Amino acid sequence: MKRITTISSLALIASGLAGVATAGSLETAPVEAPVYTPAPTPVATGSDWTGFYGGLQVGNTDVDSDSGLLDGDDTSYGVHAGYDYDFGTFVLGGELDYDKTDIDLGTSGANVDSVARAKLKAGYDFGNTLVYATAGAARADTNVGDETGPFAGLGVTYKVTDQYTIGGEVLQHKFDDVGGTSGNDLDATTISLRGSMRF
Repeated sequence: MKRITTISSLALIASGLAGVATAGSLETAPVEAPVYTPAPTPVATGSDWTGFYGGLQVGNTDVDSDSGLLDGDDTSYGVHAGYDYDFGTFVLGGELDYDKTDIDLGTSGANVDSVARAKLKAGYDFGNTLVYATAGAARADTNVGDETGPFAGLGVTYKVTDQYTIGGEVLQHKFDDVGGTSGNDLDATTISLRGSMRF
């Protein structure tokens, strides 16, 4: 009887120790594979302005003289063509344009028939909008003679699509001794709306 009790006690102790050992064992939880999220793709903020373009413009040309005797203004309309190169955010370009007009200069009988320009442009690429400064040489064709002078101005162009743009320009011109007459100095301001196709 003692022997059965001792065996039973040993069996009970052994099973208790086995339970304690199992409870205290360091079982590892299953390892889950890490989930990697791809890095966000950078969004381009600029737009490529490199290429040729050509188009039409319409606006107003206002001419003022130092004497006040050769003042006048009228509608102007014309064509333009040029090329831009986009360096990333900085854009350089060149352009030729021609405006036809018919400005009577006071009561002198003189008038301005047209203005042609050779331009250099430098601007900043804001994406679909290009803001630029421009300067160069302009030639005014008048009925008392042609005169060449400098001009400078500002412009903005907006891409409606990759091929079509609209914009505007304000240009200030200076013509000295128009018609070969000393003192016939003219200042001309042109404000124009422009539409272009890009290639």
